[in-house]
Amino acid sequence: MSDNKSAPADPKTYGRDLSGNDLDELIVNTIRALAMDGVEKAKSGHPGMPMGMADAAYVLWSRFLKHSPANPEWPDRDRFVLSAGHGSMLLYSLLHLFGYDMQMDDLMQFRQWESRTPGHPEYGCAPGVETTTGPLGQGSANGVGLALAERMLAAQFNRDGEPIVDHYTYAICSDGDIMEGVSHEAAAIAGHLGLGKIIYLYDDNHITIEGDTDLAMSEDVGRRFEGYNWHVQRIDGHDRAAVARAIEAAQAEQQKPSLIICRTHIAKGSPNMQDDAEAHGAPLGEDELRLTKENLGYPAEPPFFVADIVRETLATRGEELDAQADAWKKRSAAWREANPDLAVLWDARMSGAIPDGLADRLPRFEAGKGVATRNASGEVLQVLSAELPGLAGGSADLHPSTKTYIKQEDAVREDAYAGRNLHFGVREHGMGGILNGMALHGGFIPYGGTFLVFSDYMRPSVRLAALSGLRVIYVFTHDSVFLGEDGPTHEPIEHFAALRTMPNLHVIRPADAAETAVAWMMALERRDGPTALILTRQNIPVLDRENLAPAEMLRKGGYVLLDSEDPEIILIGTGSEVHVAVEAAGLLAEEGRRVRVVNLGCWEVFDAQPAEYREQVLPRSVTRRLAIEAATSFGWEKYVPPNGAVLGIDRYGFSAPWKVIAEKLGFTPKGAADLARRLLSQS
Repeated sequence: MSDNKSAPADPKTYGRDLSGNDLDELIVNTIRALAMDGVEKAKSGHPGMPMGMADAAYVLWSRFLKHSPANPEWPDRDRFVLSAGHGSMLLYSLLHLFGYDMQMDDLMQFRQWESRTPGHPEYGCAPGVETTTGPLGQGSANGVGLALAERMLAAQFNRDGEPIVDHYTYAICSDGDIMEGVSHEAAAIAGHLGLGKIIYLYDDNHITIEGDTDLAMSEDVGRRFEGYNWHVQRIDGHDRAAVARAIEAAQAEQQKPSLIICRTHIAKGSPNMQDDAEAHGAPLGEDELRLTKENLGYPAEPPFFVADIVRETLATRGEELDAQADAWKKRSAAWREANPDLAVLWDARMSGAIPDGLADRLPRFEAGKGVATRNASGEVLQVLSAELPGLAGGSADLHPSTKTYIKQEDAVREDAYAGRNLHFGVREHGMGGILNGMALHGGFIPYGGTFLVFSDYMRPSVRLAALSGLRVIYVFTHDSVFLGEDGPTHEPIEHFAALRTMPNLHVIRPADAAETAVAWMMALERRDGPTALILTRQNIPVLDRENLAPAEMLRKGGYVLLDSEDPEIILIGTGSEVHVAVEAAGLLAEEGRRVRVVNLGCWEVFDAQPAEYREQVLPRSVTRRLAIEAATSFGWEKYVPPNGAVLGIDRYGFSAPWKVIAEKLGFTPKGAADLARRLLSQS
């Protein structure tokens, strides 16, 4: 490239005499230049990582990654995850150069309002962005879910000589990804399950925001991953031939996931910023940008320059990649003809369709009988799983308690991926990230169970599922202080409020076993975001719907469960406290009080109802309201005016039998009725 340092930035002439390694060098430097220019124009971003990983990324995308710019949703494509999402300009530049629907104007709008190129990759913003990354470690966990989904689908749909599912999951990870605990959890699961079609490129540039990684990191990462049962290689990440050899060796290792440790230099090519922590998260600046391009033998002007030879070369490669997708379509057609029943099942799985009339086939529960909603959920799950082959999941070592095991199915194990039960171990955060990957892959409706109090351990993954609009179901059991003897360490108090603050997460707390079945259907039918089912450990009575509104009304999020003419007070409950509200209303009615009981089982769905409906349920004219929920009172001010009250728990719980706790804290019909009387007595 040295002979081209003074070449004019003329697309008709620049680089025309290059071939082989020199042309590869020009393409790699084009990737670097686009990343630098995007960050410089935005006056913010992370140029160092794209510059450092341009060599390895180019080798992967041009020689190994099975993808199709013209068919970005091709089911058997390899998945590429930029776990180091701060280096998003690397991904955007690759998408643009390889011919995806990523225009030069998109690169120029990097980090701008409503652009398709946000500061960190966001699923759904542009074709080719497989997952939302940026919070470090999340992408690496998503990759395990993507690879697990591939293995499970292959076991279920491939036939001898007809591999309809056969693809890899690649990721680029940073030092930060490798440090984050979620990556440890997910890596351990991947190694345990022998997910040999995972290949991660670790950008080992020895730099974090604060400086050299030796400030806080001294372990041997390679040996750690070997301990997780990964295949580990160490290479010079700027030696493109070494990168190619390492990927080939990783592909040859089918029994273990692979980690390729790429020793790189952040801001590669910058005379003054290479290996400097400042290059991690700030523009190089105009002067250093010019010096860097000159040092790389790349035209300093104009910005966002791409030589015609680069476009032509990668367009040709794009056509070759598209041909792979076309070949798969032909194989798929032959497979469909040979396996018509499987083809019907495949289409159903990929569409995520719910069978007609499924809700009518769910279990019915006897009115008045005490049933824990976690147990009701377990019964419902057995029926759902029989009719929804794509419903798959497990728990963080808690399925005997969360009732999340599909009894008629096997567990997924190394070299035995046809089952649908997943053992995540005591790894809630890893579970959350893996569920997201399975949802992103397609073909599955994934679910995961744990105690509600441990939702804190997986909150970042739940948040990203909500941000990405993923169809993931969380089964959070042991939902309140009525967990009892295990005490305050395990009794969730603030968790309803914490989950409800998360946009696009539906939090459903069914009032009884019948509503639990409805809640599951609501979660399954929802396609634009995740749902958290909040379930009891203790038995609660199945409400007598002969005298109350039907359980199906839960689909409104909130509804009038029990009414009286011209109510003077409204009791509002959720979950296990709804029956308390109903019984308290009975006590008050005996005294001639006019009481309405509202079940507000899902705030998010209720708030999305028309204003007229919400006014019918909670009329502004009735200001005396009592909310009853065994959790913090935070948030209830939305529904309870100042002259109302909340029977809640604004402190941590207790270790005692749950009925004792309920009595002491006033979560009984008498306790609720007493508080209601005080509200009614106020002038």
